[in-house]
Amino acid sequence: MQISLVVPCYNEEEALPLFYKEAARVAAQMKASHGAEFEFVFVDDGSKDGTLRVMRALRAQDARVRYVSFSRNFGKEAGIYAGLQAAKGDYVAMLDADLQDPPALLPQMLDALLTGDYDCAATRRTTRAGEPPVRSWFARQFYRIINKMSDTEIVDGARDYRLMTRRMTDAVLNMAEYNRFSKGIFSWVGFDTKWFDYENVERVAGQTKWNFWGLFKYSIEGIVGFSTAPLVFAALMGVIFCLAAFAGIVFVAVRALLFGDPTSGWPSMVCILLFSGGIQLFCVGIVGEYLAKTYLEVKHRPLYITRETEDTRRPENRP
Repeated sequence: MQISLVVPCYNEEEALPLFYKEAARVAAQMKASHGAEFEFVFVDDGSKDGTLRVMRALRAQDARVRYVSFSRNFGKEAGIYAGLQAAKGDYVAMLDADLQDPPALLPQMLDALLTGDYDCAATRRTTRAGEPPVRSWFARQFYRIINKMSDTEIVDGARDYRLMTRRMTDAVLNMAEYNRFSKGIFSWVGFDTKWFDYENVERVAGQTKWNFWGLFKYSIEGIVGFSTAPLVFAALMGVIFCLAAFAGIVFVAVRALLFGDPTSGWPSMVCILLFSGGIQLFCVGIVGEYLAKTYLEVKHRPLYITRETEDTRRPENRP
């Protein structure tokens, strides 16, 4: 029984050695208790610091370590997909290098899968302690909105940290779409999932790579990728404004016949025009967002480009 740990990394030079130490400790414990062998699949997402250098050093001291280094930064979603493609284990786990996803949960997660009742053991945070209150509020609203708009249920507080069987991993890999939202993909493929709750853990080192704008764009990716409700909303707004315009025409015609045609009221008319024009642009923007995603999909560009792996590194550069 082999377990692959997939770890996307971006500028994690400080955290990576600490993660490896903790993951190796848990791996030794699980080898003794479950007879499980491990491999560590690190994905360097175009880091600007010494993350790749640390990966090379870990590979030199531990043959279980494998890595994939991108030619540039392609994003965490591409890192997850590349790690899943590289993983060879019977079970595949994904977790962050900053130890906010505690490797100590892996034995319990594996026990859940070994019962045969589940294909996935996933984690979710019960608290958001340590996060800015505004960010936490927007995160909760995102889960509330997307679950109302989409048929795919996305659990509030769900992390990417999960342990999956090989058949679920292969199902996720079959969804090779360019615009990826992993939380939605994990739910969409189905399979029975056992949830493990834990309290929020602070980063062990380094700085978070997510800011408010990045999270906002990621949330739009999720809504567009797993719901067509915004398109329905745009169409509904069009119908409402058409009916309102028709009612306004009737009102103006009747008023002109009964009371004449006074010229007063142009400021309110300007406001109405600006408001209706804004709604039209908003709806066009919704359609444009879906069109942009379609445009990117039909290009069939690769999700990532590999610069180096543990097997393709030139011998003269090896430590």
